[in-house]
Amino acid sequence: MSSSPRSTIVPMVEGALCIALAEALSKVNLFLLPQGGSLDLGLAPLLLFAWRRGMKWGCGVGALAGIVKILLGGYILNPLQAVLDYPIAYACTGLAAIFPWGILGRIIGVILAAMGQIGCHVASGAIFFAQYAPEGQDPWLYSLAYNVPIISLKYAASTIAAWLLWRALEKVLPSGRGRA
Repeated sequence: MSSSPRSTIVPMVEGALCIALAEALSKVNLFLLPQGGSLDLGLAPLLLFAWRRGMKWGCGVGALAGIVKILLGGYILNPLQAVLDYPIAYACTGLAAIFPWGILGRIIGVILAAMGQIGCHVASGAIFFAQYAPEGQDPWLYSLAYNVPIISLKYAASTIAAWLLWRALEKVLPSGRGRA
């Protein structure tokens, strides 16, 4: 085995801490949105972890964060919806580290991560929550109109918070993944 136990234990512990912090922060609503949902910084620890440890680790920890959300009271209509709305959607946060070079790479990565999570929630909404669309409105458009603002705001706020934390944390505990 080419990797030492420390090389996997440290990211696993960091990942567990980030999952716990993400769940705690997701319970602190900065404000409620008019169409439902709320703005919180729950994605910030997951983005920070992905930037520090890379896309593979970031996707894995994101998926585990989604499973934790299910275990702590996720809204489940059927198993496919649960997998799409939680583990797959939150695994998309790992895409924030797809381009690990500089600020531009991180911005592109966050945009891809947001688009992935939006895609998961829009598909789930259109397929499993179509009955909530107003009469005569396409469920896909309704799901898009509902999910895009909420998830975009969460990613914007969480990215700013994660960026500030990243800059400070890299001075104290460098990840070895470079500065941006």
